[in-house]
Amino acid sequence: MTTAALQTVLTVPKRFRGPVGVANGGWLAGTLADALTGKRSAVEVTLHAPTPLESELRLEHVANTVALYDGQKLLVEAIPVAEEVAPPPFVTFNDAAQAEAGFAGHHGHSFPECFACGLRDPGDGLRIFPGPVEGDGSLVAAGWRVPLAAADEEGVPASIVGAALDCVTGWAHFGPGESALLGRLALEFHREVIPGGVYSIVGQATGREGRKLFSRSAVYEVDGSLVAAARATWIAPR
Repeated sequence: MTTAALQTVLTVPKRFRGPVGVANGGWLAGTLADALTGKRSAVEVTLHAPTPLESELRLEHVANTVALYDGQKLLVEAIPVAEEVAPPPFVTFNDAAQAEAGFAGHHGHSFPECFACGLRDPGDGLRIFPGPVEGDGSLVAAGWRVPLAAADEEGVPASIVGAALDCVTGWAHFGPGESALLGRLALEFHREVIPGGVYSIVGQATGREGRKLFSRSAVYEVDGSLVAAARATWIAPR
């Protein structure tokens, strides 16, 4: 017996871009994770192909999988995962905010229009600029002052939290002008993000295998409570 697919239409607004003309990977991961589990358990999202902006795409929910298609082309796929997503160590908000001064993107940014880490106007992009944490060379961090414009009528959606968790995992590896493409992002949500709140965003490089870069990230409240965590795989260019 074949399970019927539940289909809806998803259009990614231009605002939520990563590279020019392409949707931000973290925004997509958060969107599909929420569609699959409603932020109740960990989800692994694989990005198979760049997702276009301002296009009607098919979001298909079958059994324990949610997938996004452009016609018959598979773009993104989300599945539940049993294991918890381990976060990097906590960094205080003050230390995270001070780390922003060392953000490599200030000296060369491959995707300056990115919704999460791009040099966008305040209130338009998230302006998360992770830099090296003093005293711990394995960590990058930024202070996140959540713009009110990031919220909808139900609060800050999973898509925004996914975007916040995304780019910091890349900047854990990147120097000025360096880049890679997000291939996979596992997400786990623990608490709600409050519009106007302040949080620490922390990233940590965890390894490399050929062209694959591995890292993890977290959103923390000022008291160290874990809000959300992510585990990322990036693919470096040849």
